Amino acid sequence: MIEANSGRSVRRSSRPLAVVLLLAAGSLLQGCALSDAPVLFPKGPIALAERDLLFTAFAIMMIVAIPAIVLTLFFAWRYRKRKNGAVYMPDWDGSWIVEAVVWLVPGAIVVVLGTLVWTRTHEFDPYKPLVSDKPAFRVQAVALDWKWLFVYPELGIASVNELAFPADRPLSIEITSDTVMNSLMIPALGGQIYAMAGMRSELNLLADGPGVFTGRNTMYSGGGFSDQHFKAHALNESDFTAWKEKVAASPGVLDAKTYLELHKKSVANPVSYYSSTEAKLFEIILRKYAPIMGPYESEAAELICRGAA
Repeated sequence: MIEANSGRSVRRSSRPLAVVLLLAAGSLLQGCALSDAPVLFPKGPIALAERDLLFTAFAIMMIVAIPAIVLTLFFAWRYRKRKNGAVYMPDWDGSWIVEAVVWLVPGAIVVVLGTLVWTRTHEFDPYKPLVSDKPAFRVQAVALDWKWLFVYPELGIASVNELAFPADRPLSIEITSDTVMNSLMIPALGGQIYAMAGMRSELNLLADGPGVFTGRNTMYSGGGFSDQHFKAHALNESDFTAWKEKVAASPGVLDAKTYLELHKKSVANPVSYYSSTEAKLFEIILRKYAPIMGPYESEAAELICRGAA
């Protein structure tokens, strides 16, 4: 009697605690709204197509998952211990119909998913230029510890931890790394692509319209990884002109010595602007990791490649 009563008292006392925990969890998760997930609510045609592929693959996989869940619950109910329950058949050893279903259906799904992913992967090739009546806006991105450097070769300017581009033009980003492997991703606009030292990768994106999107490094790269993110600004014509003028008026100059200082490790680096940059800086950084060093086309190139001031 004592054990039974104590068990009832524990169950009674645990109910209010469970209610409190559920309410607390609900209040804590209020900020986790799905509307804040850029992958599910994309802001560009590339990200939208990738989202649709995700949903399509999920729906196809549910062809197996939903029946498996439903049948598990049904069998647990059907064959529960009770009077006049289901017939017990200890000698049952299989069914060709069941075998055909459990092998052929998942096999067909694998084939369909493989074909779908293969074709869409080539369709969404990040190197493929986007079709548009306006030319792509070129940006060169360099991954550093733990920040992003964006060079604008058409404008002769640069920025750190801030990307700006015209909203009505495709965005073409050339990407490399001057440190360990990184990965650049702006989830609201498209997928990620790796940044590796001595290698050039490319990412072509397009925004539906003006907006501010979060970009980040999605490849763990050390102690400052969690703070290696930036804001990507898709601006209308007048706002982009104002942004260019603001950067062009900044006192910063990204020459070889300034770049070597910028290359040093730093965490949560503030946004900074450079009104001019070293000529062919992106190409110099790529050459830094070439198997054969020198001769160098300039003293600045030698300084950056050798990494000594």
